[in-house]
Amino acid sequence: MSPTGTVLRTVHDVAGLSAVADHFSDVWRTPRTAPPYPAEVLHSLVHAGGAVHAVYRERRLAGAAVAVLGPDRSTYSLVAAAERGLGPALKRAQRDWARTLGARTMRWTFDPLVGRNARFNLVKLGAVGTEYLIDFYGPMADGVNDGDESDRLTVTWDLTGTGTPYDVRPEGAVLRTAPDGGPLARRAGRSLWCRIPADAVALRAADPALALRWRHAVREVFLDAFAEGFRATGMSRDGWYTLARTEEAA
Repeated sequence: MSPTGTVLRTVHDVAGLSAVADHFSDVWRTPRTAPPYPAEVLHSLVHAGGAVHAVYRERRLAGAAVAVLGPDRSTYSLVAAAERGLGPALKRAQRDWARTLGARTMRWTFDPLVGRNARFNLVKLGAVGTEYLIDFYGPMADGVNDGDESDRLTVTWDLTGTGTPYDVRPEGAVLRTAPDGGPLARRAGRSLWCRIPADAVALRAADPALALRWRHAVREVFLDAFAEGFRATGMSRDGWYTLARTEEAA
């Protein structure tokens, strides 16, 4: 169910896809003449069997998401961006579309330093961080990511269940120190916690060098943890990831 006063639909027409491209330009602070996802690309993805979902608030475009088919009953969400409170409706629409095609999972990536996105993906949706990608896109020239390395965390969302979101506070011994002098990582038994900056986007704009030190510090924790069989399962409100070790890695 969409929030009151909103309408959610799939977009197929050129005008609607152009509006979605403009929306993505505004979110990523690029000129509308150079959108991160041009309308013609979106049109090709739809023609190839993908889906563009858009949510409208009082007839105004307020969010959009793009998904494509993947192998072995999987789907991939290329991009999603919506105004506050509308993200869950968009993801449910993507889930419903994918399930009608017989898909069992959906994957996408996000910047692991952006805590609000981590909470949405891991806590609200119950997705699991399954892969850490170093500088995935290479240098990015948009107004949000410019000047940073584009590390991304892949999450996998089980479309057949309700998910198992975790939101556990950190405990255990401090393993590493963060660039601000506070604890970066803690570990207790089969659980590990990693802290990220309170607002990575603002930090990147104010002090790019410090933001990059955070990037490298968090990267090191995640790479070591994933090599041991840990997966990201939660994010606390004060910026701590929970990473749990899978049974297969016992």
